[in-house]
Amino acid sequence: MRALALTPLAGLALAACSQPADAPAAPEPASAPAPILAGVDLTRPLRVGGNEPFWAIEMTGSEMVYGGVDRPEQRAPQGQPTIQGTMATWETATGAGAPLKVTLTATDCSDGMSDRTYPLTAMVEISGETLMGCASTATAHTSTGESGRVVDPAQPAG
Repeated sequence: MRALALTPLAGLALAACSQPADAPAAPEPASAPAPILAGVDLTRPLRVGGNEPFWAIEMTGSEMVYGGVDRPEQRAPQGQPTIQGTMATWETATGAGAPLKVTLTATDCSDGMSDRTYPLTAMVEISGETLMGCASTATAHTSTGESGRVVDPAQPAG
């Protein structure tokens, strides 16, 4: 009788020491879709620029490079944008410590000097100055003539 009483306890002890069954592998988290604004993939290199005064920002994906006529080049880490509705905003600081904020809005934009129509309107705040301009992918900017819609040949039109 005593042996019978220990048998269930022995079974529990053995079960506690045994290896757990392999748990099914957790599914890979779904990658978030690329941020798109006005048909522009914001993960691609972007060119933001304006005139009067002439300035530009090259957004490479890892850094922003700001410069222009009579403006010293400044570099800043790019990071990920905050997207709210039809706006994407990057906030960072240059290597010299100047705050840099780039806001792109999904509205057509004219640079005022050419007959180009860009897909994004830009507002840049740097060192207490606010600059207005336009933006597109770097590829679209370099592949479009002096007039017409600035469209990336690698992106579907729409």
